[in-house]
Amino acid sequence: MTENPLVSTEWLAEHLNAPDLVVLDASMYLPNAGRDANAEYLAEHIPGAVRFDIDDISDPNSDLPHTLPAPHVFSSKMRKLGVGDGQTVVVYDSAGFYAAPRAWWMFKVMGAEQVFILNGGLPKWKAEGRPVEDGIVTRPERHFTARLNHGAVADLSDVKQMVQDKSRQILDARPAARFKAEIPEPRAGLRGGHMPGALNTPSTGFTAEDGTFLDPEELKKIFVDAGVDLDKPVTTSCGSGVTAAVITLALTLVGHKDHTLYDGSWTEWGGRDDTEVVTG
Repeated sequence: MTENPLVSTEWLAEHLNAPDLVVLDASMYLPNAGRDANAEYLAEHIPGAVRFDIDDISDPNSDLPHTLPAPHVFSSKMRKLGVGDGQTVVVYDSAGFYAAPRAWWMFKVMGAEQVFILNGGLPKWKAEGRPVEDGIVTRPERHFTARLNHGAVADLSDVKQMVQDKSRQILDARPAARFKAEIPEPRAGLRGGHMPGALNTPSTGFTAEDGTFLDPEELKKIFVDAGVDLDKPVTTSCGSGVTAAVITLALTLVGHKDHTLYDGSWTEWGGRDDTEVVTG
């Protein structure tokens, strides 16, 4: 993509009432967080924002959490949300940069062009004293055309192959303690550790103290310090395919082109007995 995928709170405030703009609240939390993203959306959200529920907008036939749905399912969900072709979409979440990059990535993989992430998310919006509202927001249905870019999504067989032949670098967005198996996974039944050869680039390390994303030069340093060769292909991973998109966003911002996202991520890899796991 040629545009900066981030928009500022100032920009959104100025364009909030534009007729071709759709704002989406894509907030979600880990299973052990004890928070209800849907309830929090009903209590407060950016004015006019529609709820984008990543768990609902997923493959209903998958045993894995919130994996990508088929294009026709995504199209149907977007139509019902009132998201249509040619509109400008801005996604945000209540953590700043947790789930919004996943929603952005879903749109990009489905062929949408004008999709952006609110830099700093709801925390920055509220910290600046900008308005919020409560209740449900609905929009008139619109036609949405989804064309899945299969080349942007890695599956289990792809990752097994890259572990074996080292054809791609695997970047894991989970916290270091989970990556090293020093603490248990938040989802029951998963082994701790990481894929052989994977590099740890925790998703929380890409933001500044004010919650906004770091500039490209700072992002490049993070990657280089982690041992990443930005001239070589990358596949991103995490716990369940959500914060992997934070790395994907960072790669996009530094101009990296050849990256995929492992949709099953550690929930799939760590939940099987035919995958190799490294600890420490």
